[in-house]
Amino acid sequence: MDLVIKGGKVITASDTYKADIGVRDGKIVMIADKIEEPAKRVVDATGKYVFPGMIDSHVHFELPFQGAVSGDDFATGTRAAACGGVTTVIDFAIQAKGEDILETVKKRMASADPKTYIDYSLHVAPTDVNKDVLAAIPELIKMGLPSFKLFMTYRKEGLISEDGDLFMVLREARKYNAIVGVHAENAYVLERLIEQFAGEGKTQCIYHALSRPNFVEAECISRGIKWAEEAGSRFYVFHVSTKEGAWEIAAARAKGLPVFGETCPSYLFFTEEKYKGENGPLYVLTPPLRTALDQEVLWRSIQMGTLQVVSTDHCPFQKAEKMRGKDDFRNTPNGLPCVETTLMLLHNDGVLKGRFDLQHLVAVLSYNPSVIFGMYPRKGTIAIGSDADLVVFDPEKEFTMSAAALHMNVDYSPFEGKRIKGMPVVTISRGDVIYENGEFKAEPGRGKFVKRYLPEALTTSPEPAVV
Repeated sequence: MDLVIKGGKVITASDTYKADIGVRDGKIVMIADKIEEPAKRVVDATGKYVFPGMIDSHVHFELPFQGAVSGDDFATGTRAAACGGVTTVIDFAIQAKGEDILETVKKRMASADPKTYIDYSLHVAPTDVNKDVLAAIPELIKMGLPSFKLFMTYRKEGLISEDGDLFMVLREARKYNAIVGVHAENAYVLERLIEQFAGEGKTQCIYHALSRPNFVEAECISRGIKWAEEAGSRFYVFHVSTKEGAWEIAAARAKGLPVFGETCPSYLFFTEEKYKGENGPLYVLTPPLRTALDQEVLWRSIQMGTLQVVSTDHCPFQKAEKMRGKDDFRNTPNGLPCVETTLMLLHNDGVLKGRFDLQHLVAVLSYNPSVIFGMYPRKGTIAIGSDADLVVFDPEKEFTMSAAALHMNVDYSPFEGKRIKGMPVVTISRGDVIYENGEFKAEPGRGKFVKRYLPEALTTSPEPAVV
């Protein structure tokens, strides 16, 4: 045996039990009450939880955006992710106008491959939908990329897809059992509101939120769901921030449609009140922070399963870059650093505050994204034959969050000073102990691209055979 994790309490999305876990050649090969077989390495997990590695299915590493580049590249970002118990990330291959979409993917993989510490995949994000892009969809799926993201906003940044383009991608994706996700904000409405506020001299950070009212998100979600229903396609909504958006997804699922949604720590832990303080620009992201009522509905949607995933939308910028928008929110690059902190935050404010149990924690951070995006059972669970992606988590260890104590390549933390209980102490990626008790033990480039495949059936069920 290459590795044995002994004495821990194993937590999956469906089970909790005490067991030893045996690993050989990067795979889980034995789960037993006690493993006596000799091992090259033993990790003592007595008194601790053993989770499947977390999957962050929404990150933006080395992303040029709004006059800056996100602070984490594939090296620093995946390193920080591993320190937070994440063993797989899904970034984006965003097409430049006029670029061959297959070249977009190849270039992004060439950037990631020599740098990643943990495994990764990509969502394909076409911005120039034409017959060649549509014709490339089956090839992309053969490459193991069955998920696509289209932007219903960012018109001025050149990312937006028109309604007809989105519908054509939905219809084409259905032929190959792929899933199509969206950034749901109505660009035309929010741009006019921004122009109106700016003309009135209203450029303080709070107007970032007021220029993007709840209906700007909700009506896009509603339209997208309708088109997905007509096309017969799976549909995913990234970073749901509003109560109305969550309700649209819940209503679609109640009809039996294969519609899925995520929210992010930013929306669960902060409200638009942050925009009224002197550090308001540090919290600017899109969609913006919302009200306490929206926040409560999002927590409840996670509890009830109408939102299935919590991912980070990790897109960090340095404090000086963020503070460019101190007097005019339009000058602030959008995004927050979260990839390292989500497991700790959701354990502290989700499990310990009684919002959901440990199994549900694993479901929203590991199992559900693995199933929805086509990585199960290789990822997202602890089972014979699965990758030995494991996290030993100490539920008693306390930690005060700060930029200095975390590993993300950014000089501030939105959670600065937050005291939490419970944190990962060992992270194992395909059988390699890459992080242990504060010490990082891996080399860049060891991460591998994960080919993903989705089954044919279309339902709302979280069961892997039918998602």
